Amino acid sequence: MKRKKIYIAYTGGTIGMKQSSRGYIPAEGYLTETVKNNAEFTREEMPLFDIHEYCPLIDSSDMSPLHWQMIADDIQEKYEQYDGFVVLHGTDTMAYTASALSFMFENLTKPVIVTGSQIPLSQLRSDGQVNLLNAMYLAANYPIAEVSLFFNNKLFRGNRATKAHADGFDAFASPNLQPLAQSGINIQLKEGKLSPYVDQALQITPVVQQPIGILYLYPGISLDIINSIINSNIKALILLSFGVGNAPQQGEFLAALKAASERGVVIINLTQCIQGQVNMGGYATGNALLNSGVLSGYDMTLEACIAKLHYLFSQNLELETVRHLMQDNLRGELTR
Repeated sequence: MKRKKIYIAYTGGTIGMKQSSRGYIPAEGYLTETVKNNAEFTREEMPLFDIHEYCPLIDSSDMSPLHWQMIADDIQEKYEQYDGFVVLHGTDTMAYTASALSFMFENLTKPVIVTGSQIPLSQLRSDGQVNLLNAMYLAANYPIAEVSLFFNNKLFRGNRATKAHADGFDAFASPNLQPLAQSGINIQLKEGKLSPYVDQALQITPVVQQPIGILYLYPGISLDIINSIINSNIKALILLSFGVGNAPQQGEFLAALKAASERGVVIINLTQCIQGQVNMGGYATGNALLNSGVLSGYDMTLEACIAKLHYLFSQNLELETVRHLMQDNLRGELTR
């Protein structure tokens, strides 16, 4: 049986760093050399692979929509030559990139798996080898044709993942959707569906940076702070509210939201809770937001919501279309 071939895009991040007197630093060519000299990656059970190291390597804290576009364009350029794709990425903003790619790719028929590590691949006890080996193996042998994120033996839908642990190996969670697959003694498919090969051209929707505000509510938040964010030059506002989508009932606050909505700001209500979803019809406080033009974000992660807003606003759609699509399930990013 012909071995599958995987394209690995190393964008940057801890997985390929090396030790120096100043701590871990990125080093050109170091990851490629480390992987190719590791016999585990070249076993017959493993797919063939090519590694492309980005130059310069990108710290994940510096990631922007410009970089999302760069990664998407890179995969599109190599799409016909490989059976699957692995994107190596720093963990800090990995869920943002996975979410963005999930919206940008149209007609995706091959797996794109984003992964990385908490400890560099070259170091003792690194989680990098397990993450990369599994991502490559899954991309070749369990082709789930969507953008996913693999970490600590779990394959998550990319736009459902969020970084949940700063320094543990179990760094990512998917609070509102079980994993697509679980890697243990056996690989178990859960939400994931294996995709037969379909000869279909990959399309990419270009994404450009958009002005998006985030308002995290807390008890006693002042109207001055609220107004400074709402009245800034933003196209969208993500409201991180209490519980199932509740917020203060101050008349001035609700009036400010309504005025912003009427002048064209798309306002999305997400819960601050790790798990669960917004239901603005459950309490009078949520209903008041609904009447002020605020839209439910249901159970979207913050990362998915930001990426989706970038994706929709980049297409120059009618405002009402954007509002409608923000509440539609486009890539499995929300539950309705």
